[in-house]
Amino acid sequence: MPETATHPDLPSAETPAQRTPALATVLDTVAAALGPEHVIRPAGATVEPLPAESNVSAFAARPLHAVLRPGSTEDVRFVVRAFDAHGGTLAGLPGLHAVSTGRNWGLGSKEPAAGPVVRLELDRLDAVRALDTEAGYAVVEPGVTQAALAARLAGTDRMLNVTASSGHTSLVGNLVDRGVGLRRQRTEDLLGLEAVLPDGRLVRTGWWPGTTAGRAANPYGLGPSTLHLFTQSPLAVATAAVVRLLPRPEAQCVVRLSFGRERLTEAVDLIRRWRAGNVLSGVVKIYDTASTATYGGERGHGYLAHLCVDATAGTLDALVGALVEEARTTGLFDRISAGEEPAADDTVSKVVRAAYAGSVEFNEDMLASATGTHADLVDAEGNGWLFFLPLIPFTGSDTSRALSLLDTIHAETGIRPGATVNALDADVIDLVVSFPFDRTTQTEAAHRALDRAYELFADSGWAPYRLDAGHGGWGRTHAPDAADAALVGDIAALVDPNRTLAPGRYL
Repeated sequence: MPETATHPDLPSAETPAQRTPALATVLDTVAAALGPEHVIRPAGATVEPLPAESNVSAFAARPLHAVLRPGSTEDVRFVVRAFDAHGGTLAGLPGLHAVSTGRNWGLGSKEPAAGPVVRLELDRLDAVRALDTEAGYAVVEPGVTQAALAARLAGTDRMLNVTASSGHTSLVGNLVDRGVGLRRQRTEDLLGLEAVLPDGRLVRTGWWPGTTAGRAANPYGLGPSTLHLFTQSPLAVATAAVVRLLPRPEAQCVVRLSFGRERLTEAVDLIRRWRAGNVLSGVVKIYDTASTATYGGERGHGYLAHLCVDATAGTLDALVGALVEEARTTGLFDRISAGEEPAADDTVSKVVRAAYAGSVEFNEDMLASATGTHADLVDAEGNGWLFFLPLIPFTGSDTSRALSLLDTIHAETGIRPGATVNALDADVIDLVVSFPFDRTTQTEAAHRALDRAYELFADSGWAPYRLDAGHGGWGRTHAPDAADAALVGDIAALVDPNRTLAPGRYL
């Protein structure tokens, strides 16, 4: 259960006479509750913004008036109530912008979509509240990193669906932004959310252990489900999540296939056939030359596909043998390896093989290769890094057309995008487009390249599934259905009438 704390009474948000736009007054109240060491604000009585912070993507800094660091769910409730009780942004206060560990690199890091804001940092909420490897779930707070939970699961028959990003990234933060792991999209791992509403109420939606929801996990519940009202959403502050843990495979092998650009269409179609036939497990990953160079993999092989095969100990060799034999007979691949130890300098292959097995053992090496530094210094000192994340159909022709758009962007801007194909299932690819750049000389060109990616892919009918801080609101202007967008707006007005929480990238 959430930690409890005693906090002073707050004025009621229902009494207009008690509403005030005086940020200093609200911050004084919050500091008295959290402790002044957990409130970063300008010196003296000024409510001017704090000095601008850098981010690895070089997005423009929004006005930041304070940083609040609650230590419990009750602290979060108190802070949100304090801002709402004083009228929220409708009364002139900055919006509350919540981050977990703030390591949303390539999409804005801690930067909000719009300002002014007061940032609510949740990394002090770092408890693993429950862990049940028999039932297959964990209850974690926003400060729990994927490395921390993966370490807790080592040696058990369960594993976490990890991403290839740093082990120091937040599990809850990535879940609510609908990130992708090596096994599947992480929305499929989300069983339940604990969230603080803009008026300070605490709700638990989805499936929670020890409740009348029953012992078998059912995230959808009975009747209308509000679970995903709070993913990619500024309608609440997530303070905990119930995460599904996956059975650890009895036996596993990663097959790696190298091929050239001229064989891309045929190779992708063949890999799609294997995925559709359930020969492969998890997310198929295909790195192009540019992305391999960025992340630290083998050079000079064009495209490198990583295919995971899970099986029982008695059937693995037969399955892998049949897959390798079919790959050889096609003549499409320059190199085929099955279960071989990656070369010492092949960071990409080491990361992918470990991550398929639920480990982030080598992830920091990939981060260092991409940014030139470690997690704590990425925003301050790292190489420039931007991401564009569209979904495209899993076909060879669509993949080839998408990559040709990246060639166009390179020709127009001088920025060479890298592309990683993440085939989520037999139908859909999450195409991770990265724009590495020199922050001192290429920032303008890199952001022009990112803007062109949004334009060119939209013109081709391929939409992003996650947005960056510089393209907040893109989803509203490209909403597929006006009535649905209006309904979401109505819900937002109902849930947050004072607009206490800052606008997000999606709403």
